[in-house]
Amino acid sequence: MPHTPSSSAWALAACCHGTSLSPPRSTGHSSCATAPARPRGDTLRTPTSWVPVRVRVLASLIVTLSIFVVMSVLVKVDTSSWTRGFFTVTIICMAIVSGSATIFNSSIFGLTGSFPMRNAQALISGGAMGGTVSAVASLVDLAASSDVRDSALAFFLTAVVFLGLCMGLYLLLPRLEYARFYMRPVGPVRVFSGEEELPQDSPHSPLVASRPLGSHTPPLRPILKKTAGLGFCIAYLFFITALIFPAISTNIESLHKDSGSPWTTKFFVPLTTFLLFNFADLCGRQVTAWIQVPGPNSKVLPGLSLLRTGLVPLFILCNYQPRVHLTTVVFRSDVYPVLFTCLLGLSNGYLSTLALIYGPKIVPRELAEATGVVMSFYIYIGLMLGSACSALLEHLI
Repeated sequence: MPHTPSSSAWALAACCHGTSLSPPRSTGHSSCATAPARPRGDTLRTPTSWVPVRVRVLASLIVTLSIFVVMSVLVKVDTSSWTRGFFTVTIICMAIVSGSATIFNSSIFGLTGSFPMRNAQALISGGAMGGTVSAVASLVDLAASSDVRDSALAFFLTAVVFLGLCMGLYLLLPRLEYARFYMRPVGPVRVFSGEEELPQDSPHSPLVASRPLGSHTPPLRPILKKTAGLGFCIAYLFFITALIFPAISTNIESLHKDSGSPWTTKFFVPLTTFLLFNFADLCGRQVTAWIQVPGPNSKVLPGLSLLRTGLVPLFILCNYQPRVHLTTVVFRSDVYPVLFTCLLGLSNGYLSTLALIYGPKIVPRELAEATGVVMSFYIYIGLMLGSACSALLEHLI
């Protein structure tokens, strides 16, 4: 799922710490690549074009941190006399946090596009780690806490601490020689007269004349054209995931619910849905650190993405409740939703991570940051469509 601000920057900084701090030696060759000439109108006119990444990251973190501090204070405030006003304030705060998180995630994805793929993989795994830790914390709270206000305060204060830690680690990045090497400024975007881009890691330079575009604004059309296949995979993967999780999966009940056991009532959904999915997602993302198949140009990757469509009827035919139109339950065992959730998480983590880390590496280095932003945009498209269609799917069941 999309990254939280704290987990994303933490993963990037941790990966830089865990990697040799000596930057790779230059090969003496330029990493420029050929790109079709494009008019000025085909440029990426987003905040990434004119606001420095450092400003975007720190500003979004500060805004998010401020909102969580306000919410932490409001936890202990009696709002019974102004419930409507409190609801309005909460909605506004959540909208601001959502916008800040979007800017943060897009900026971090873009920044990581200039780093090697192992760093991008660590960043994406950090997001899944955040989801797993949150699921564990929720289970502990469900088992041990009796006061809702104390629980809410603990969660908000934890978020404040991690956001502060996130800011500190991000400010530490420029002090690392390894990070400085990959965060160094690149030249202005240039358009070439060739027919095809070479990967940014290619040691060869095109033997064609080039001319500057006259702007530091990255061209959008070549990026979209080059990443169209991977973009489809990312959008469709997150579409299927958001279609099932959490709208459908959280309504699957244990077939032994009437036994009264807390494992089949109170803990069933938190365990079999939230914790299991996030842990499987984390495992799938972590596997990409060692195995990276299929490749970015393979037809197998979109094929596997489409194959995940079969998970939708599998979840529907579990013990989803309440059922109005589709009354038949095919999978009459609690083992089935567990297996299907594992498959959903593993496939989401593995396939989406591959597509995300491939994107910035199939374009020239000067377009890597903008490509990272575009890849995160594909995520939001998939999540938005999946969330919207999940409401329709619930009504059909």
